[in-house]
Amino acid sequence: MRSDHITQFGRNGGGKVNISYDDTEGKFGIIDHGDLPGVYTNSGSTSRRREGPESASSLASPNVSRTTFHDSNKDKPLKENSDKCFSDEISIANVKDGDEEGEGRQQWSNPIEFLLSCIALSVGLGNVWRFPITAYKNGGGAFLIPYLVVLLFIGRPLYFLELSLGQFSSYGCIKLWKCVPAIKGVGYSQVVATAAILTYYVSLMALTVFYFCVSFQSELPWSVCDPAWAAMDSCVAVSSNSSLGFSSNSSKQSSSEQFFRRYVVHEAATWTSGIGKPDWKLALCLAGSWLVLFFTLVKGVQSAGKTAYFTALFPYLVLFTLLGRGVTLPGAYDGIMYFLTPQWERLLDGNVWYQAVTQSFFSLSVAFGSIPMFSSYNDFKHNVYRDSLIISFMDTGTSLLAGLTIFSILGNLKHEINADSFDDVVQGGAGLAFITYPTAIAKFDYVPQLFAVLFFMMLFTLGLGSATALTNGVITVILDQFPHWNKAVVSAVVCFAGFLTGLIYLTPEGLYILDLVDFFAGGTIVFVLAVVETSAICYIYGLRNLIRDFKFMLDVDLGIYWKLCWAVVVPFGLTAILVYSLFDFKLPRHNDADLPSAAYSCGYALLVGALLVIPAGFLHAVWIADCAPGAGLSEKVMSVFRPKPTWGPKKKKYRIAWLQHIQELPKLEEEP
Repeated sequence: MRSDHITQFGRNGGGKVNISYDDTEGKFGIIDHGDLPGVYTNSGSTSRRREGPESASSLASPNVSRTTFHDSNKDKPLKENSDKCFSDEISIANVKDGDEEGEGRQQWSNPIEFLLSCIALSVGLGNVWRFPITAYKNGGGAFLIPYLVVLLFIGRPLYFLELSLGQFSSYGCIKLWKCVPAIKGVGYSQVVATAAILTYYVSLMALTVFYFCVSFQSELPWSVCDPAWAAMDSCVAVSSNSSLGFSSNSSKQSSSEQFFRRYVVHEAATWTSGIGKPDWKLALCLAGSWLVLFFTLVKGVQSAGKTAYFTALFPYLVLFTLLGRGVTLPGAYDGIMYFLTPQWERLLDGNVWYQAVTQSFFSLSVAFGSIPMFSSYNDFKHNVYRDSLIISFMDTGTSLLAGLTIFSILGNLKHEINADSFDDVVQGGAGLAFITYPTAIAKFDYVPQLFAVLFFMMLFTLGLGSATALTNGVITVILDQFPHWNKAVVSAVVCFAGFLTGLIYLTPEGLYILDLVDFFAGGTIVFVLAVVETSAICYIYGLRNLIRDFKFMLDVDLGIYWKLCWAVVVPFGLTAILVYSLFDFKLPRHNDADLPSAAYSCGYALLVGALLVIPAGFLHAVWIADCAPGAGLSEKVMSVFRPKPTWGPKKKKYRIAWLQHIQELPKLEEEP
């Protein structure tokens, strides 16, 4: 073997092993070094293992082609050794340009498209629809304090961790667990949670499409009481030249509320007679939404990156326009002050902190698997450290912008009906986006139709940016497992399955189901996944190994802030908040009414099913553990807590440099 590049790799400060690379044949090799125990050596056409307490299997290894190791005196397989798992992992490795495990993975056209795509993922419907109502239900300004604290010490560190893991491994949320195969079930659980969130997310996009279409009428349909759908004895028009003029204890409703509940979603008063049929108009809107998603995804990140220029930037134009209108309305000041003024006693409520974490996760999309998927298409040396800061601050700023906008409008509605509190005017759940916002638009003095079209186009683009990432995460997982499958076909199947599942949210009981899925899939599941994810990375793969890898990739020295957040604050803080919130556990309600027990049972089934995937993944990892015949159960179990030989940078030049980087550092313990 002609060795053009030689790397010495040491263990325990003792022996060293020479790792060579042959430029002409594109092969790695390990040359025997006399004082390193347990090293596989290359000798002619055979390789042998030198007995010792440690094997090279625990070394970080390149992508390998499997070989059988032979005793140098007997040309037969070596059956007895001190480590029967991964016993054949490192002798000669072939890493070729364009190989699936090397350099054939699709990449972003330019770094700007990646950044904008991540912004479009994080800045979505959750900021405009979910954040304001979550803030309202948890004390207005009091919610901002735990939300910002959670963002700083949990959300932002998790976002950077997932971005970096995806870029370092060039894998999606399942195969990146080659670093700790025992925990690969976390990736599958993330896919379950993502799929559940995605189905109702696109159904909300379908509602925006419907409102977008009807906004082209000469008069906004929700601004007046139409006898075709309104209850005329209780309906009050919300057009710009009318006043709501009813007291807080009256039974009257605004025309925008009746339009949404009685005409758009045909909401059932109670959920007692099962699930009805989906509305055909909304079904067409849902089909159109999934069709747009398909064409956005069909060429992977190449096509998704191009749409990000619009989906990431256009919403800000409309939000600032709507805020400018909102702050000029009577009563807007009271609403904004309620949003900004903290109620200090709510800070002792564990549920407020629970909701802050849930909102941070939902908004940033951490623990759903989409973030490592996006960064896995990056160049290995891309500066995700900088990008993570930009994205997290953009996400927070957008949430605050949306909060100011919606509370200025709520303040105006409270003023017009002379209500005693905001409880009399607020609309929970999807009603906030489809009742409160349309009410404000109807009060515009000039061309409200134009602002309605722009607003609902904004909502759709916000949803499209996030749904693109969520759907792409599911597709990437499938293609990582079956790389030879046709991407367009996989995208079509995933989109069609999403359409069929999403029809359930377009039934008269759809909003009930939406609240149920949002509570279970977007809350408890991601809590547990985030705890397991960070604990496995920090305490099994090793915090110092993680810091070492990120230092090599980014050339950035990560300080005590990152180490404390990853090793202590995230796993233990999340666990404490989750446990505390369980003592005051409240099941979701819709319109202040409990859901049927069967509905709650389905929610628990979703929760338990998603979490059971984690131990199932562990059992599967042990079952397929790469061990020699005769290896015991304990050996197989221990092997799945070590990185696979294919863990590490996928590109050949970075893998070589990574091994060189490792040998320059002292032996790193697995524990932080």
